[in-house]
Amino acid sequence: MAALTLNGLTGDGQDGEDGGHGGHGTDDRAGASRTPGPPPPTGPARLGPAPSAIPSVRDWQPVRGPGWKPTKWTRVVAARASLADEAKLLAGELKVPVSKGPARTGDVELKTSGEAGKGGREAYTLKSGKGRITVSGASDTGVFYGTRTLIQTYRAQGRFADGTVEDAPDRPQRGFSLDIARKHFSADWIEDRIREMGDLKLNQLQLHLSDDQAFRIESDTHPEVVSDQHLTKDQIRRIVKLAASRHIAVIPEIDSPGHLGAVLKAHPDLQLRSASGNVARGAIDISKPKAAKIVDDLLGEYADLFPGRYWHLGGDEYQALMTENPSRSYPGLAAKARSAHGGAADIQDLATAWLNDRAETVRKHGKVPQVWNDGMHRDGTVKPSKGREVAYWTGKEIGARQPEEYLKEGWKVLNLNDEYLYYVLGQPNDFTYPTGERIYEQWTPAVLRGTKPVPSKWAGSDRIPGARFAVWGDLAHAQTTEQVAKGIRMPLKATAQKIWNPSKPKLSWPEFTALADKVE
Repeated sequence: MAALTLNGLTGDGQDGEDGGHGGHGTDDRAGASRTPGPPPPTGPARLGPAPSAIPSVRDWQPVRGPGWKPTKWTRVVAARASLADEAKLLAGELKVPVSKGPARTGDVELKTSGEAGKGGREAYTLKSGKGRITVSGASDTGVFYGTRTLIQTYRAQGRFADGTVEDAPDRPQRGFSLDIARKHFSADWIEDRIREMGDLKLNQLQLHLSDDQAFRIESDTHPEVVSDQHLTKDQIRRIVKLAASRHIAVIPEIDSPGHLGAVLKAHPDLQLRSASGNVARGAIDISKPKAAKIVDDLLGEYADLFPGRYWHLGGDEYQALMTENPSRSYPGLAAKARSAHGGAADIQDLATAWLNDRAETVRKHGKVPQVWNDGMHRDGTVKPSKGREVAYWTGKEIGARQPEEYLKEGWKVLNLNDEYLYYVLGQPNDFTYPTGERIYEQWTPAVLRGTKPVPSKWAGSDRIPGARFAVWGDLAHAQTTEQVAKGIRMPLKATAQKIWNPSKPKLSWPEFTALADKVE
């Protein structure tokens, strides 16, 4: 978070990125301490309703009292500079000033304890009583989530009942994955989704930056691969900055050794071809050292641009491994595998070694690699290197492995189950647009493949750290970007609810959809 001084901060009503809004500013002017204090709240001492938020809070203990609502005296009080972003955003939304305090009746006070308790660094406590709100957490992230519960409840109810919220996520990784390679999405569109994600307490945005159709990010090391429609590095920096203000990490994905058609268009000498001369679409010839150098150049170039912990390396659908007899179809790759890894090695070993090398490249930049499950091969001479996470999306690939195999082998497995969480434009290959209702009522992070959960012994957050809802642009013109935003609205909300708390929701689906309209 930006370590901004609170002097001169104002709320802008949305992002805290620009200047003041509606004449509201700080309350740290000279003489402010001599301003008469607000009167105590009045009203019936009753047990008020539970907070209205998506995802719903996990524990609410109401007490009798009149509840809180903003008055002309209300301020957002944050003494710590590290909470400047959170204070400014909330103040803008409530149209009240920011102050260093001390807190008084009518205020919303933001505090950090610095110690992660049972709920971890993303947990928070929200207390409402005597006309004041206090949001506290072990970290700025927890405090931010508490402000999301507060603002959503205020939008829905016009007040916040007296009581205490104790809340924390069930899973540490909660995200949205967006394919910007097959379909161009503007920086503004992506930023709108980041704001949406922040309110939903999602914390990861995966950007699929390149594919056969396009390479969508500016490059200095290989400008020849960049498509006409792309995001500039300045646009990426703005996206990353906005995401950080919402406690969202942006995870880049440059998929290899398949899905590299845009790179190969500029480097046809690296195109993989079969023994009969047929082009393997999107597949780079991993027997050639130049192929590894280009991909590593790109990975290294963007390492500082994306400062988050994770990096997605892809690894899926390498065409050389999707034929009936890979060694016969691609004898050059088979020969290279044997020479590099021994006489028993085959092409899958060469592909595993390729992904191991790319994983090592990003590890040198302090990243944790993530790979698609069909880039993790069974029973090879070369084993996948440790220190990575597996993103499980399908069980339909050649040599498909059940998710339990990865879990038994000790891998952390992220849930991107294509049965529920894949929004594929144009609905090709038997895909259908997912519905929020189906996710809300049937899916949990334990449902990694198909519709059945893995055994409970494998289903904890230590083994399945989370999930992402994904948009793929296979038939890019099937929907406009506006239609995509509308189509994913409720599925994304349902996903956020079930990652934060996989238990059966208390609200029915109609009640949940009605709540969604109120909290936005």
